[in-house]
Amino acid sequence: MSAMGASGDEINPELKDLVAYTREKSENKINDVLSKLKDLVGRKSLGDQRDLEACKQSLYSHGVLQYCSSSLRFSPAKIRGGYAVLTQMADLLSTCCVGLGAFRDMEVFSHEFLPCVVESLLFLAERLMNRALRDKAHNEMIRLFRKLFESIGWLLRAHTHLIHQVLRSKHYESVQICEDDDISVITVTFWNNIFRANGAVVAEMGNRALTDIMDDIVYKMSSSSNPVIGRAAVKTLVLIIDHSSSTHQLIHRRYRGLADLAVKDWSGKGFDSVLDQLIDHLQSDVQWRDTEESSEEYVRAACIIQAAWRAHQTRKRLRKLPRAVSTLQRSFREKRRRQQEHTEKQRAEEELRHQVCLRRQRAMRQFRQHQLHLMEILPAAQVERYLGELENKAAVLIQRVWRGHRERRNFQQHRYILRQHRAAVTLQRAILRFLKRRKAQRNILTPLKGPKGLTDSRRTELRQHIQEHISLCPSSVTLAEGSVELHQRAQSLLHQHLLNRASDRAQEQHRQALLAQINTDLELLLNTPSLKDARAEDVSLFLSRSRPVATRARQSHNALMQSMRLPWWRMLGDEFSNPDEPLRKEYDMDIESLYLGGS
Repeated sequence: MSAMGASGDEINPELKDLVAYTREKSENKINDVLSKLKDLVGRKSLGDQRDLEACKQSLYSHGVLQYCSSSLRFSPAKIRGGYAVLTQMADLLSTCCVGLGAFRDMEVFSHEFLPCVVESLLFLAERLMNRALRDKAHNEMIRLFRKLFESIGWLLRAHTHLIHQVLRSKHYESVQICEDDDISVITVTFWNNIFRANGAVVAEMGNRALTDIMDDIVYKMSSSSNPVIGRAAVKTLVLIIDHSSSTHQLIHRRYRGLADLAVKDWSGKGFDSVLDQLIDHLQSDVQWRDTEESSEEYVRAACIIQAAWRAHQTRKRLRKLPRAVSTLQRSFREKRRRQQEHTEKQRAEEELRHQVCLRRQRAMRQFRQHQLHLMEILPAAQVERYLGELENKAAVLIQRVWRGHRERRNFQQHRYILRQHRAAVTLQRAILRFLKRRKAQRNILTPLKGPKGLTDSRRTELRQHIQEHISLCPSSVTLAEGSVELHQRAQSLLHQHLLNRASDRAQEQHRQALLAQINTDLELLLNTPSLKDARAEDVSLFLSRSRPVATRARQSHNALMQSMRLPWWRMLGDEFSNPDEPLRKEYDMDIESLYLGGS
């Protein structure tokens, strides 16, 4: 901050000695610096105004004012003169910070150096206030405190932008909340002097700063019975209202009942004229205030409703918050668990795939080594035979794979037809069951009433009646031999028809049983798992319960295995055929007809 802006200029001997003292930054030199600075400023103030401005600029550029600002934070116990010397230094510092004119470092001086000066002055003011509250020399400390606030007011009147710095300072806040009457009089008078000297400051400050100041003034006015505090507070409020038109609405809205308080507490205290002015301002525009109050009531009611609704919504969200948090945590943990399981599964699959590859490579390597070993121990005449057997096995493997692919493709092409057939069988079975149930219900509702069975006595009685009737009424017609033969022939045909009908019924039942078994086998084949998904338990589903079928399948399998062991040249053409070839072809046909596919 001590930018040596005038280092190239000539320095007079007094200023040179002063700069030399300040560079030591010692608490012992503060009295010498104060005396020399007081003499220098006193002589320059008697001369030309330009010389005084140049002197102040030189003091700033050579770091003298910076030393004065930092010296306000020195311990008074180590300084000869104590608080009185520090108060004089603060007075000289505020005097030197006003009226510097325009120079090169004006921006840094206004926005960086002056706020530090204000903080140092308020720091010293807080110290003086604390000392005055606990010291016996109360009047002396109050006098120094008043002089220090006059120095701060002198500085703020020249640099109004520092008012916001004062209001934000924690040291001023400590002074502001003090309950001592003398301190309160000084702070209220401090703002009264500033507003009286420069009324435009009120309009430039803004509602926030004015609200802070008026809150403090109204509080001191309502909590104290000291007439000096009341006079200063009323005068300050009148100045604020006179110089700012926007404060009417602010005071009416923020300080209800202030007029009644002023009349009740401060009437007849010796400043009735100023008090009447304040009351007139507060009681003016009553109609506007009533309208404003009604609108404010509506606004307040709307705010209350909104606040109640938002509070209800907030409480509702807070009640749901633990459940939402637990749900979120549970879902997050479940997702993380699934991710971990998926990662572990992928890692296991990769490891298994790697192990399978290693095993395949190891098996292939062992197979190659075994082949080489066999070829080494085989005689030269048998090598060709061995290679032929390998070719035969390769050809059989290729044929088996091709046939399996062909049958699976055909099965996939006919799957839709098989599905339709299975759906038709299912519908027919359902219809037949439905008709059977309807017939059973009808028989239950309307049972058949057949003839009652005949007993032996009744049968004997009827036979006697028939014999008596025949004896009483003999027939005059005699049967010829042709009629008897025709009757016997009709009886034989009827008997043959009944026998054929019984055999047809048995064949139909057998046919229905075979169709049901075929449908069951088709469903089993359609639901056949792939080879990689097949389990040991699935084998039992394809075992036949019929011993002849199992025997026939075993014979076909043995014949197929025998044919696969034949050398490859035995299956090239008819010239190499043997007597067992028709039997093998028959077994192949049986197997091809039995093979229905699979995936």
